[in-house]
Amino acid sequence: MVRIRRAGRMRAMLRFSCVLLLAACAQVPAPTGGASDASAATTDDLRAAYRRPPAEWPQPTIDAGVAFVELGRLPKAVFPADNPWSKEKEALGRALFFDGRLSGTQQMSCASCHDSVLGWADGRTTSFGHGAQALARNAPSILNAVHGVHFFWDGRAASLEDQALAVFENEKEMATSGTAVVEKLASSRGYRAMFASAFGDDEPTMARTLAAIATFERMQQSDGSSAFDRFVGGDAAALDDAQLRGLHLFRTKARCVNCHHGPAFTDHGFHDVGLSYYGRKFEDLGRYRVTKDPADVGRFKTPSLRNVARTGPYMHNGLFDLPGLVNMYSAGMAVLQPKPEQRDDPLFPKKSPLLHKLDLSQGEKGDLIAFLEALSDRRRRVMAPELPALGDR
Repeated sequence: MVRIRRAGRMRAMLRFSCVLLLAACAQVPAPTGGASDASAATTDDLRAAYRRPPAEWPQPTIDAGVAFVELGRLPKAVFPADNPWSKEKEALGRALFFDGRLSGTQQMSCASCHDSVLGWADGRTTSFGHGAQALARNAPSILNAVHGVHFFWDGRAASLEDQALAVFENEKEMATSGTAVVEKLASSRGYRAMFASAFGDDEPTMARTLAAIATFERMQQSDGSSAFDRFVGGDAAALDDAQLRGLHLFRTKARCVNCHHGPAFTDHGFHDVGLSYYGRKFEDLGRYRVTKDPADVGRFKTPSLRNVARTGPYMHNGLFDLPGLVNMYSAGMAVLQPKPEQRDDPLFPKKSPLLHKLDLSQGEKGDLIAFLEALSDRRRRVMAPELPALGDR
């Protein structure tokens, strides 16, 4: 009898618990595929607000001193006066970009680290260099490099021409010299004919070689096909609700536009986001190696976020995936605490004051990632051309 009464009480308690659970479920909206905390009405309000021209969008969350430029479509590319575009120069540059025979190993080309299918990056944590050596940094995309101001993560090159020369001469990358490159090109009837078409005579020089490669790279531009570009171009349905909420978060609570603003989604500046690993494995002092200014320790170039969903892994060291990186920014990035022996170290890095603890909800993080994915252009595949023979002149 005791067992029967206990069993009855347990069934009654179970029924009561189920009633409470059902009542609670009735009061909590069902998950909507990672949607943020915004209600449907709020999303509708945002859609109405962002249907206006970008100049009339809601006020962004910007810190004092930030030279904010509103997001938008990229302007028409402008080529340098001393290296204007021509189809012949672009064709020559394409061949040079894909020609691994120009490197010290005769196997490594510009395309080894910059693959169109991978968003013009290489998909690796850090790239492989000459002799399969692991390089120290992740390969940045060359997409929209025509709008760039500084090149390499530490900004040590002022132009794409300078950047290409540095890669040719780096013993860990293409491991060659201008003299060796020119000798190979001069030995080729096919290349000499291409130089003649591009420059008026058939003499290969290193300056012309770099100019042609830079011209090909400058032609690799966003084509306006991303959901974001279509949205700001007038297609109000191009961004779904999650992407729209993500756009608003990007400009406001998530504070992304303090560094990633303007049509290229970058301020072209340098910031310390707490990832210098100072005094530890993976240490990289960034911009300081170029300027020798202690204020630049740990600062790296702000990358463009266009096509960002296709260019992982992320940051200068390639140690992060997109969800992990969003989590870190939500937490305010790493907190730098000097060890006792580092308290008076003039080189101890100082994290950017633009970084704040955000405490984004899981739904907000999902919306932010959805917006970042909306910055992807249609996939493109740029194939290597048939390369001219060498040594047949």
